[in-house]
Amino acid sequence: MIPGYVRSVLRLLEQGGYQGYLVGGCVRDMLMGREPSDYDVATSALPAQALGVFAELRTAPTGLAHGTITVICGGHPVEVTTFRTESGYSDRRHPDRVSFVSSVEGDLARRDFTVNAMAMDLSGEVIDLFGGRDDLQAGVIRCVGLPEQRFSEDALRILRALRFSSQLGFTIHPGTAAAILRLRGTLPSVSAERVYSELTKLLLGRRAGQVVEDYREVLLPYLPALPE
Repeated sequence: MIPGYVRSVLRLLEQGGYQGYLVGGCVRDMLMGREPSDYDVATSALPAQALGVFAELRTAPTGLAHGTITVICGGHPVEVTTFRTESGYSDRRHPDRVSFVSSVEGDLARRDFTVNAMAMDLSGEVIDLFGGRDDLQAGVIRCVGLPEQRFSEDALRILRALRFSSQLGFTIHPGTAAAILRLRGTLPSVSAERVYSELTKLLLGRRAGQVVEDYREVLLPYLPALPE
């Protein structure tokens, strides 16, 4: 069930004449019967328009250049981001260009894994363009589109795939797994802080032992105590 404060955020967007959807991990968690730790909203409203919609609430321009504001509703923070596409990842981590788009479909297509590329509206209806629900049912982590492209855009996604596999108890789709092994050499472009965060979550996951065993080649540089 969508919490009341999140429903209020979605309702204010609708009343302002804009689209608003829950996106990402919160949708995945709700479909799995888990309580999300936070809620992200994607909207057709441009950042300035979104600030106007939430003029009566406390807001912070936490990522205005990328279309993100944080709305405090009922004492809870909700990130609200304009539908966008991304291109040109010259540092293998951050997009060189962010373009705002008018449809949630375009926004979902830029996301990393199918289980994270679904949207839910105020009524609870789910938009699933890439087979995310099927992959949830099957317990599979699979990239949206071409795995090599997703990992070349952002090398951190390699560790995110392993972390989700460990935390959720899911296996990694063969095509996604092969791309992880091929592109593991791009991981040094990721900051030590982000690597540490992902590894910590991975090692605390219920499938950590199997993931470490299966992806020893990827993790050995960061876990030197592993036997070679």
